[in-house]
Amino acid sequence: MKTINDFNFENKKALIRVDFNVPLDEEFNVADATRIEAAKPTIIKVLEDGGSAVLMSHLGRPKGQKNPDLSLQHICNKVSDVIGVTVKFVPDCVGEVAEKAVAELQPGEILLLENLRFHAEEEKGDEAFAEQLSKLGDIYVNDAFGTAHRAHASTTIIARFFPDARCFGLLLAKEIEAIDKVMQTGEKPVLAILGGAKVSSKITIIENILDKVDHLIIGGGMTYTFIKAQGGQVGDSICEDDKMDLAMEILKQAKEKNVEVHIPVDVLAADDFANNANTQIVDVNKIPDGWQGLDAGPKTLEIFKEVILKSKTILWNGPIGVFEMESFAKGTIALGNYIDEATKGGAFSLVGGGDSVAAVKQFGFEDKVSYVSTGGGAMLESLEGKTLPGIAAIIG
Repeated sequence: MKTINDFNFENKKALIRVDFNVPLDEEFNVADATRIEAAKPTIIKVLEDGGSAVLMSHLGRPKGQKNPDLSLQHICNKVSDVIGVTVKFVPDCVGEVAEKAVAELQPGEILLLENLRFHAEEEKGDEAFAEQLSKLGDIYVNDAFGTAHRAHASTTIIARFFPDARCFGLLLAKEIEAIDKVMQTGEKPVLAILGGAKVSSKITIIENILDKVDHLIIGGGMTYTFIKAQGGQVGDSICEDDKMDLAMEILKQAKEKNVEVHIPVDVLAADDFANNANTQIVDVNKIPDGWQGLDAGPKTLEIFKEVILKSKTILWNGPIGVFEMESFAKGTIALGNYIDEATKGGAFSLVGGGDSVAAVKQFGFEDKVSYVSTGGGAMLESLEGKTLPGIAAIIG
């Protein structure tokens, strides 16, 4: 696996695919700079070698149209602030204007290209467009894990034009290593915590990881499909009736593979899906009609704590309650605290996938786990065992 540490960028122009698809507020200021900060080590390495960096990214979904609201010019000042170097901007990502700006770039300088998705050819994976992009650098660096599962021109096709000069950035290399630690090389016992609302959205992950883990915690809305499948009463809790057979099949497979499955035994139930609803602690298989389970109960959390603290490798994907509402966030916060404790004790902990990353950020656990993945869809596809095109293109 070649990374930027295998190259010297002196007097070279590094064409770096970054993931600067960041949220903007109403004044077009960057609302969360996490992804920009994540790319900083790669950019700094290039500059310290005596090279220059040409950054390319998408922002939003302009669908091949030039949309001024989605111009990367909005983030230029923020990138400058984060990197500590004034970033130049060019109002296109291919063609004469872009090529001229790159030709004038001096060692130690950074150039940000305009939104790749202003060209429909980007998402189509157009080869001619990828070739145009390839003219803008001497070495191609992919550091965008968030788009590594897309076979777009700038993430995959472009690598063909750099047969001996392509590599992973430091962020993407760390993402690959983190997933590999969970799926291949992790110290046992290995634990996967899967939360979220639906079994259907996690089924391929569950099937793929059963061969890799020793313990599986199932939480969140998925719980109730498993409980109802086993004959329990789930009241008005979210439940996929058409996935009950699947839930039983997962439990059967887990037993055959000696994977211990831990499902909540009690829950915090509410009489309404609202922060100010009436609540009560009930056994998970005896939820009354008119009530719905919205968070894990105290007995459940004690069981989960014991499993987490004895695990050496931990994957956390999905919250175990409706953490967006304060009344039902306690379970997810407790889980974060247990993982923090396990990590301090030497466990490797990886958090990935939309809602769990949001929860980790909201409750301040970012620096308390070993690694927080920057890619939602890419992370999930990796856990499903798929080879991501953006990664395959670099490895060749």
